[in-house]
Amino acid sequence: MDREVGENSFEHGRLGTLRRWGRFLCGPRNLTFKDVLTWQLCKTIAMGQALSMLICGTAVTCQYLANAGVETPMLQSFLNYTLLLLTYTLALAFRRGENNIVRILKTKWWKYFLMALTDVEANYTVVKAYQFTTLTSIQLLDCFVIPVLMVLSWIFLKTRYRPLHVIAVAVCLLGVGAMVGADLLAGREQGSSSHVLLGDGLVLVSAALYAVSNVCQEYTVKNLSRVEFLGMMGLFGTLVSGVQMAIFESKAVPVINWNLKICLLFVAYTLCMYGLYSFMPVVVKMTSATAVNLSLLTADLFSLFCGMFLFRYNFSGLYIASFVVITLGFIMFNIVPTYTADQSYSTNDRAYHLASSADVQQDGDIVVDWLQKEGQENQDRTGSSHKAYCNGFCSQI
Repeated sequence: MDREVGENSFEHGRLGTLRRWGRFLCGPRNLTFKDVLTWQLCKTIAMGQALSMLICGTAVTCQYLANAGVETPMLQSFLNYTLLLLTYTLALAFRRGENNIVRILKTKWWKYFLMALTDVEANYTVVKAYQFTTLTSIQLLDCFVIPVLMVLSWIFLKTRYRPLHVIAVAVCLLGVGAMVGADLLAGREQGSSSHVLLGDGLVLVSAALYAVSNVCQEYTVKNLSRVEFLGMMGLFGTLVSGVQMAIFESKAVPVINWNLKICLLFVAYTLCMYGLYSFMPVVVKMTSATAVNLSLLTADLFSLFCGMFLFRYNFSGLYIASFVVITLGFIMFNIVPTYTADQSYSTNDRAYHLASSADVQQDGDIVVDWLQKEGQENQDRTGSSHKAYCNGFCSQI
């Protein structure tokens, strides 16, 4: 009897240790399988992969345009921002009330101008990086956007992360490493290596700019509106990209051989970018900018899968492993919600103590149920052992 009680005590001690580690990684919330596999999580995964497929569409069309000798990134961006202007900016123009376009421009025009400038230059610098460094370097260094985004969210959005979120990000980056390793094994070393340091620096600058743009996007869509954000991006993005296109691509645009194939590629690229810009704020509002960027890590893999059929890329099993690892990290990041510093620490502590008390009560109920199964012959002995065990167990807790 004493031996069984000792084994039961050891088992409950081990369960208590696991629960404490679970609270350290995930917070005071006790997660069950139903909490992990939810419709919200499945919808988030599906929407994130839809964004990755849209990026894949832009990558494939850009590759076809490059093969045709068309290298006009600012023109392509200009078409996307113009389409945003014709839809969301016009929708703002017909809006009445306090949030009409005139009032927005009077009070916040310079903020949206800086946001659009940041977004345009982020797109431009990463495209320019392909002229100076390799695809491998771009894939690796472009992940720099995630830690920068987490730091900016911590500072400006007051977002707080659990240890599980950091582990999830590390898992996603491990998947990216597997993808890059597969590229090296397959001999897919595209790009240039004429000025590697310059190219790598441009990638890091682009990642930092993307992080700033995504933080601004998350704040705007969660506190203001998606239409206002996209309308202002369309207005000022068209202005900035148009001026930049006139400066840098005034000679490249007139020499384009405008046939049906080139026109369809431009249309496909613009629609994919328009869908990405229109759909991304919806996913950001549901989750966070960090979670969205983690889901976008699979975009290169979708591009690779398309390239195997369209451009005869070599296949490697590491691509599948990379996709699984990145998806696993994305799920780990989303099963535990982030929280903000505005939430009361006393509330969190109270929730933690309530959870601990519930665990102790649950453990005590298990012991009672076990004791009730004992025979009536050892009732007195069982009662004294139960009392001694509960006193020792509760004092340890």
